[in-house]
Parts: sequence; structure tokens; C-alpha cells
Amino acid sequence: MELNFPSVIQTQVLIIGGGVTGTALARDLALRGIDCILVEKDDINAGASGRNHGLLHSGARYVAGDAGAAIECRAEGDILKRVAAQTIQDTGGYFVAVQGDDEAYIADFPSWCDRSGIKARVVDLAEARAQEPALSERTIAVFEVPDAAIDPFRLSLESMEQARSLGARLLRRTRVVGFEREGRRLGTVRLQPLTGGPELRVEVEQVVNAAGAWAREVALLAGASIEMTYSKGTLLVTHTRLASRVINRLRRPGNGDIMMPGGAVSIVGTTSTRVDSLEHLRATTAEADLIVAESAPMLPALASARFIRAYAGVRPLLGSAGSDSRAVSRGFALFDHEDHGLDNFATVTGGKLTTCRLMAERAADLVCRRLGVTSACLTATTPLPQAPECAWTEPGHSAREWVRSHKADDTLLCECEMVQGSAVDAIYAALRAADDKPTLTDIGLRSRVGKGACQGAFCGLRTAAHLYQTGDFQAQRGLAEIADFFSERWRGQQPVLWGEQLAQAELAEALHCGLFGEELHQAALLADVAREDRS
Repeated sequence: MELNFPSVIQTQVLIIGGGVTGTALARDLALRGIDCILVEKDDINAGASGRNHGLLHSGARYVAGDAGAAIECRAEGDILKRVAAQTIQDTGGYFVAVQGDDEAYIADFPSWCDRSGIKARVVDLAEARAQEPALSERTIAVFEVPDAAIDPFRLSLESMEQARSLGARLLRRTRVVGFEREGRRLGTVRLQPLTGGPELRVEVEQVVNAAGAWAREVALLAGASIEMTYSKGTLLVTHTRLASRVINRLRRPGNGDIMMPGGAVSIVGTTSTRVDSLEHLRATTAEADLIVAESAPMLPALASARFIRAYAGVRPLLGSAGSDSRAVSRGFALFDHEDHGLDNFATVTGGKLTTCRLMAERAADLVCRRLGVTSACLTATTPLPQAPECAWTEPGHSAREWVRSHKADDTLLCECEMVQGSAVDAIYAALRAADDKPTLTDIGLRSRVGKGACQGAFCGLRTAAHLYQTGDFQAQRGLAEIADFFSERWRGQQPVLWGEQLAQAELAEALHCGLFGEELHQAALLADVAREDRS
């Protein structure tokens, strides 16, 4: 990353963490006229914000055990549908029970929903199976709720884009390495660019820790402590889309009980595994097997479906738990850290993707009180502006643009997701305009490149070649970019390498090793699969 910042910079507010909450907070503060900098050690949505199933909760999932979280999700989901409609597919959702499920839970579900203000309509079984043929013949009850699908990448990218248009600044791939304390205040924050270069010093009035699962580590750097539980969740991506709606199992939250629509695919999960470390986390074949086994009774086609990818994220849950991390509330908390002797440091963590706007509002209100700013929050009523360069994350957007405005000289780089060269050019130009040195992985995060069945085997090469032709990549840089991009895509394929996807992976291995000598860890991954005898 190439930055034009001096070694010492000033701002009113430093936000730590570039997920949905941190970017929503940058937007909220910028709309109130407050100068802020957002610092992120990796990239936008690199943590749990980019490793979830994209469910905009109606709240119905939590009505039995966490009514507070259910009410928050219901209210915030309605707000996001109004102000950020371009990031949402209002698919609706079904809660589905099958033979053997708890009939008392089924009977109580409508009243629990009513108590939380959530609309739940009984659906005739024949109607439900006509609408969603993938449902099991053993289905015994179906309720319709206002669930939806949300694109967390577009939400965060457009939130940050509006914040930047109002003066906010973004530092990607830059880590907080220390705080300099002056009595009850943090006067200076020390930052280290991970791509090299001298340490940066930020003189601040307020600091907000929105680092998600890393919030405890950041707080400890400032001399504060937070009790948190880390819950790892794994999800699988199917080759085709199996349902038009969100499909939830009508039972208390458990493993493999949600299937989300995601453009041309479905996302199935999740798991909940207590972990103690945030490093080197990945999805496993055992978790993939568990998800398939648990979801197949509701959606039998999943037992024989082709999966193209698995991924895992860590939920930042507040408090402590025993072996069952699902018992920990999905609510959020805002810590002012005044009991830790700090008057200008706050942490906002926990919560859900659905409640990110509310989390940002509460944190911004605290910051404004401390700064003496009386401006009210505008994010609940002000529409999120659409940014053309941020739209390419949406499944199907590239295909629509290809049909609508295709030009003969606009090369198709990704056939699976219909991503053309002009889309890559737009993303690259937007990053360069922000003084960044874009990578192939950056482009993949901001587009559908690498998201299809080949997982970048062909489009990764074509995109790199395109960037060589435009002069954006030169000399050895493209080879390094390809290796990094393929490494990330391969990591998500190992847990689902059986059947057709194993053949796809072997083709990709031959292509990459043959052209570039890219042995790296591909051969090791396939050897692991062979040992598991999953083919």
C-alpha cells in the first residue's frame, strides 16, 4: 500500500477495525461532521464480517432464547431494508420442521415471534413444497418470516465510500501496535504498516475499538480487559442455488440449520465450536460432513450436492461459556472503559451483522457526548448512496451489466460470474484513487472473480493477464499476486474436495503447476484428501 500520510497525523476519532461495524461507525461520524480515521490490519470485512452467511435476520432465530437480540434484529433489519436496499435481496424466509423435531417448540414458535413483534405466517405444506421443491417430504410444519439476504461487502464498502467522501480516511493493512497514555487518556496511537515503511503516530481525541473478535487483544493493549468467548462457525457453498428463500430449521439454533440464497449458489451452515485462538483457523472436512448430515433431513438434495468451497469465521461473543457457545447471547455491548481509568477509549463488540448500524450509532453517541458534539445520528433515515465501483460484489450484477452494456473490446475475464475487464478496471482505478496499490486478492474481494465453480483457476489467470496488458502489473509482480490469490482460494476448497469438485481441483492443480510451477501446497492438499479416501 502506498500512502501519502506524514509520520504523525491528527484526527478527532480513530476507529480500529474495518468490518461492518467499523465502517458503519465511520459513516455515522462523518455524517455528523466528525473527522475520523479507520485503521484495519487486513482489508475491509477480513474477519467475521466477510465470513458469515449474509443473513439479514428477522429475529425469528432468537425468539425462544434471546428475545432482546430478536427485537434488535427485527427493528434493524427493517431500517436496513429502507436505507440500504441496494445491498439486500428481500427473499423472505421459511422456518421448517421435519418429523422428529420438538413439537412443543413448533407450537410455541408463533407466540414467541408475536412477543418480539415478528410476523410469522403458517404456510400450507403443499404450498411450501411447491414454492421450495428442495424441502423434505418429511416436512411437518412451515412458517414464513421476513428474513432476507444482505451483501456485507457492498454494505461495508459503500459505507466507507460515503465516509471518505465526507473526509474520513482509511488505512488498510496497518496494525495498531501500541498506545501512549497520558493520565486517563490515550494521547497517541502507534500504527505499523504491514507492507513496510516507518511507524505512524496518530494523535487522537477519542479511540473506538471495533475490532470484532480481536477486540479483547486491542483492549489489552490499552490496559483494559473484556471477557469474550470465541465461537468458530463453518459454512459451505453449493455449486447451484437450491432455494429462492432463506431456509431455517424450526428448532433451537444448532449445527447445519440454515441455507441462504447467494446469487447462483446456496450457503449452508453453520457450526459453533469454542476456540481459544484466532490464528490459523480454517474449515475442516469433519465440519463439512457435520453440516451435510445435519441439514440433509430438511433439504435432502444436500446429501449429494456439489460443494465448491468452505469457509470459517469467528463470532465475537460477550462473556464466557462452557462447552456450548450457542448459550452466549448474540446481543452486543458498548464499553466506555471509564472503570479502567480511560476517558477517551471505547469498545463496541458482539452483536450481529444485522445490528451493525445500531452498534455504530451507540458508539457514535458516546463519542459525541465526550467531544461535546450535539449532532444527531442520521444513519437510520439517510439512504446509503450507491457507489458504482462497490456494486461488483453483488451476485448476478456482473452478468446483468454484461448483457446490458457489453462492448466488443470488453474482455470477459470470469465466465462463471460474467466479470468483464471494465469491472476490474473500475475497481483498480477506485483503489488507486485512494492511494492504494491494489492486489489481485483486493480485486477478488471487491468483485465476483474467483467465486465460481473453478474458484479462480481460469479467471485468476485472465485477470492477472488483463492487468499486465493495462500496465498495472509489471515484471514479477503478477506471478506473486497469482500465487497469493490461488493460495487463498485453495484454502477454502480442501474440506469439500470430493466428486466433481475434486476433478475441478485436479484440473486447477495441473494448470497452475504446469504454467507456473506452483506446487506450493496444492499437492499436499490433494494428498490429504486422498488419505481421507473421500473420492
